[in-house]
Amino acid sequence: MKLAVAGDSAGKGMAHDLAEYLKDRYDVTEASQTPEGAEAFYADMADRVASGVADGTYDKAILICGTGIGVCISANKVPGIRAALVSDGYSAERAALSNNAQIITFGARVLGLELAKTIVDTFLAESFDQHGRSAGNVEAVDKVDAKYRKT
Repeated sequence: MKLAVAGDSAGKGMAHDLAEYLKDRYDVTEASQTPEGAEAFYADMADRVASGVADGTYDKAILICGTGIGVCISANKVPGIRAALVSDGYSAERAALSNNAQIITFGARVLGLELAKTIVDTFLAESFDQHGRSAGNVEAVDKVDAKYRKT
């Protein structure tokens, strides 16, 4: 599985620690570095990573800012992306199983590293069942996304 892990100025340290933690089990790209000439805002970082998920460069991603809220809002602006703000193992599990989220977000100022590791492990261990009971809900979300998509 190809993963991107990225954090803004508040989340970069945790993103690095998580990338190190995951690199022996996954193909991990640490995507916190701002490309030369690019903006350093969390919205731009979330856009770059979410666009990479949308185009297949990455299978899933983990985005971290101070609270996780800003990167979640920003990632969800990318057509086709389902990003979920998670705060515990259960919300990470449901993000994968019930919502088919490709990206999870959380806050470095909200969670400690050990809980973040548990959340990430839980999210990455689960797969969405396209024929399961949540499939209709995800399809409805995708229809809303398509309704407002401009590209």
